[in-house]
Amino acid sequence: MAVETLSPDWEFDRVDDGSQKIHAEVQLKNYGKFLEEYTSQLRRIEDALDESIGDVWDFNLDPIALKLLPYEQSSLLELIKTENKVLNKVITVYAALCCEIKKLKYEAETKFYNGLLFYGEGATDSSMVEGDCQIQMGRFISFLQELSCFVTRCYEVVMNVVHQLAALYISNKIAPKIIETTGVHFQTMYEHLGELLTVLLTLDEIIDNHVTLKEHWTMYKRLLKSVHHNPSKFGIQEEKLKPFEKFLLKLEGQLLDGMIFQACIEQQFDSLNGGVSVSKNSTFAEEFAHSIRSIFANVEAKLGEPSEIDQRDKYVGICGLFVLHFQIFRTIDKKFYKSLLDICKKVPAITLTANIIWFPDNFLIQKIPAAAKLLDRKSLQAIKIHRDTFLQQKAQSLTKDVQSYYVFVSSWMMKMESILSKEQRMDKFAEDLTNRCNVFIQGFLYAYSISTIIKTTMNLYMSMQKPMTKTSVKALCRLVELLKAIEHMFYRRSMVVADSVSHITQHLQHQALNSISVAKKRVISDKKYSEQRLDVLSALVLAENTLNGPSTRQRRLIVSLALSVGTQMKTFKDEELFPLQVVMKKLDLISELRERVQTQCDCCFLYWHRAVFPIYLDDVYENAVDAARLHHLLDKLCKEIEKDLRLSVHTHLKLDDRNPFKVGMKDLALFFSLNPIRFFNRFIDIRAYVTHYLDKTFYNLTTVALHDWATYSEMRNLATQRYGLVMTEAHLPSQTLEQGLDVLEIMRNIHIFVSRYLYNLNNQIFIERTSNNKHLNTINIRHIANSIRTHGTGIMNTTVNFTYQFLKKKFYIFSQFMYDEHIKSRLIKDIRFFREVKDQNDHKYPFERAEKFNRGIRKLGITPEGQSYLDQFRQLISQIGNAMGYIRMIRSGGLHCSSSAIRFVPDLEDIVNFEELVKEEGLAEETLKAARHLDSVLSDHTRNSAEGTEYFKMLVDVFAPEFRRPKNIHLRNFYIIVPPLTLNFVEHSISCKEKLNKKNKIGAAFTDDGFAMALVLLMTAGVAYILKLLDQYQEFDSLHWFQSVREKYLKEIRAVAKQQNVQSASQDEKLLQTMNLTQKRLDVCLQEFELLYFSLSSARIFFRADKTAAEENQEKKEKEETKTSNGDLSDSTVSADPVVK
Repeated sequence: MAVETLSPDWEFDRVDDGSQKIHAEVQLKNYGKFLEEYTSQLRRIEDALDESIGDVWDFNLDPIALKLLPYEQSSLLELIKTENKVLNKVITVYAALCCEIKKLKYEAETKFYNGLLFYGEGATDSSMVEGDCQIQMGRFISFLQELSCFVTRCYEVVMNVVHQLAALYISNKIAPKIIETTGVHFQTMYEHLGELLTVLLTLDEIIDNHVTLKEHWTMYKRLLKSVHHNPSKFGIQEEKLKPFEKFLLKLEGQLLDGMIFQACIEQQFDSLNGGVSVSKNSTFAEEFAHSIRSIFANVEAKLGEPSEIDQRDKYVGICGLFVLHFQIFRTIDKKFYKSLLDICKKVPAITLTANIIWFPDNFLIQKIPAAAKLLDRKSLQAIKIHRDTFLQQKAQSLTKDVQSYYVFVSSWMMKMESILSKEQRMDKFAEDLTNRCNVFIQGFLYAYSISTIIKTTMNLYMSMQKPMTKTSVKALCRLVELLKAIEHMFYRRSMVVADSVSHITQHLQHQALNSISVAKKRVISDKKYSEQRLDVLSALVLAENTLNGPSTRQRRLIVSLALSVGTQMKTFKDEELFPLQVVMKKLDLISELRERVQTQCDCCFLYWHRAVFPIYLDDVYENAVDAARLHHLLDKLCKEIEKDLRLSVHTHLKLDDRNPFKVGMKDLALFFSLNPIRFFNRFIDIRAYVTHYLDKTFYNLTTVALHDWATYSEMRNLATQRYGLVMTEAHLPSQTLEQGLDVLEIMRNIHIFVSRYLYNLNNQIFIERTSNNKHLNTINIRHIANSIRTHGTGIMNTTVNFTYQFLKKKFYIFSQFMYDEHIKSRLIKDIRFFREVKDQNDHKYPFERAEKFNRGIRKLGITPEGQSYLDQFRQLISQIGNAMGYIRMIRSGGLHCSSSAIRFVPDLEDIVNFEELVKEEGLAEETLKAARHLDSVLSDHTRNSAEGTEYFKMLVDVFAPEFRRPKNIHLRNFYIIVPPLTLNFVEHSISCKEKLNKKNKIGAAFTDDGFAMALVLLMTAGVAYILKLLDQYQEFDSLHWFQSVREKYLKEIRAVAKQQNVQSASQDEKLLQTMNLTQKRLDVCLQEFELLYFSLSSARIFFRADKTAAEENQEKKEKEETKTSNGDLSDSTVSADPVVK
């Protein structure tokens, strides 16, 4: 039995104790738990992705990409297995060489091309310091050494390929043949050899076109010469310097002299020790020429056609092979040479890589000068002329090409969407796969054609140093867009494409296997076996076996080589061979579809043509309808959006014509519908970028000019409404800051403050008179309260003392003015006049007399600013009123501060004594001291909040005795100057208000929120205070001045109205307009006088002077009677201390 053959270590106890079952159940339970957790985790991921999960992939956002290229895990020896050992060796050698060439080509494209191209990039001439070039080249030497090794390796591979081919095709009839080569053409080998020659040729072209590299190399050699003369200075041993110099000379000769390709073809291909003969091998020469012609025939048919795939690259290889053939065998086919040059009419130039363009005619003439002599000069000249003509024609046809390709690509994208969205039916599965295969290949062909147009045109312009028109630039950039659209289309449908590609490759492999199977049966059916027929059969078996597996590059290569042998002896009929070749080409394309599409759609070459970007971006921006084309334009958009918002907000200024029917209109909102853009390792969200720019700009500009907060707030709202941007609120204080001007600053500069600010009695607010800015500063009770809270209540008394000192100076000037002979004589004359005529005028001061006084004062002289002495006197009184208004605000601010502090006390009527409570509880001494302080503070706050100090009364009491002394008797004439003074003020007030409507607002007064009242109240406060000090209210009231003014204006208004009624009948329009204006002026004057009267009456209340002279006399009599009756109160009055302590 089998059990008995097992070793004792593997024997199990035959007694079943149930432990296995328990263990299995535990494992099963754990596995079930894991599956449940994993299922719930997957469900959470699916819920999180939600709508974004699906077949469509986003090129910019997806973190995962599919790579469809299959990886070959088997070696060539494992893949190439037939019973024909000799054939195995031949195919293995050739396959290994082809794989080596592909690796070398990949290394060149990914490492050496870019390394050479980008040398010296990123550093401008201005930023380079002396010595930087040498340092840069010194660091580059190691790269050049690697390149040298790479080039040497390429030489060896070329030599090996030539020897291997020459060994197979031998002309010596005596020598044994490896395999029968009649009808066997390893065209694949020559194509690969052509690719390797193209790599060497490209390296030559890159170095030849690299001016910076050559300049730096020259400078480096000079540096080395300097080091050679004095090695100790540079710390280098002389014996090490010579080998390095030799090495540099080797690098220069091998790489920098443009001889990489030439050195390769000039190698000694004939073995010196009697090995492989190459140059004398006529069979090999014929096979070489035949293979070149065969490849060329295939290339020529497709070159420049819509179905072109990689024929241009093969054409470069053909030219390289042709030169190699000439170099080895020294024979030339003049007809074929001419055919090669004729291609230049179709393809005048070929892009090798990036901005390196290659001209076939120049290459062939330079490398085979002997053949060039056989051609006439006209034909050579015609090729160069044709190149210029080609560029002109291409420039003219670019716009049409763009339109055509736009239609082609759009229709192809629609086909892609429809064919990939459609469910596959099993009964039409093969047909559906064929359709998908054709659509995929068509997309690649469009990408190849567009890429070729862009690269050839741009590089030709650059190489020939011809200017490109703006139209051409735009057209080429539109082609770039189409190229990226094709790439994005393939990427978006990655899931479906990946699924389809695997099915299509299997389907194509199946078709190829069917064709090979038919041929194999045909070979087997023929019983005449020969070595050649056996080779064919082995080759077909190898191809068949290799196709039964993944479609890797190695397998397709082996199939291609095997079919080179398997297609001889007419094993395939003509109608069978061509479809097989088409299927193999399709298999090549589909197997590497993603990689090929990426290569063709790679636009890295645009780095060398970056000058076109500004033109392209301007075009995109101007045509905002195509906003989806935009990918890297931000700053211009930000500024344009800001400009649009500003002009929209300031439309009332009529800055420019914004009529969309005249100047056109751009809908910039389209830019904000774009998804975030990936730019290298960054994501750029246009919406977020512009929003941040506007937020930052609006915030910064608001901090600079707080008065513009409303404008920027409006612009913010407009950005949300018009562009859908979610703006951030600035949260900056609007209008004024809470602190305002500090009390200490005002106190120290009280003389400046009273002249620059205007007082509003009703609102208790100071407003700046004029400002160079767009806003006026204000000071209110809250600002004063904040300052008092900052500095303490002690500052209030100090402020009043400062104001007292200021008032002393002002009253001195006031006294000087009143003492002036011109003024005093006029006032005495007016008093005398009033006394004489008061009975006739019903005890009213005549309006005309006040006007006459005003005119008389003006005759005394005016200042350069156009002010009379009375204007200056009015300003003096206004400043005194300002000072009193400030004192009032200090008191109100103090009360406001105290009430804010005391609001935390629950009941002001019943405040607990904390000191007593602490004593009762027997707490520590520190606590008792703290409680005493608290009681003191509460007591102060309660007293301050209940009643403020009567600063007005104090200032009246301190100045009144001095004003009323006999030496100041000239001040008693003040009451008679009040009428002309009020008249002067009203004229000034009306003038200020009228200036508000004028463009030049210097001297204008703001009327809203009681500001216009400030001009009135300034003076009235001063007048009221002075009248109180001089105790002249009775005298002023006796003038009945305001009644006189009212009667005068009412009389004139009635007269004008009467005249209007008379003139309305005659219908004289000009006269009527004049009368209307007169009536309006009279109404304004009357209104201003009434406002002045109301303000004066309000101001009198503060100085307890709101009663008339008769009422005061009556009140005095009553007080005296009360005193007489009480008797004991006659000496009880105590004089108040005028100065605050």
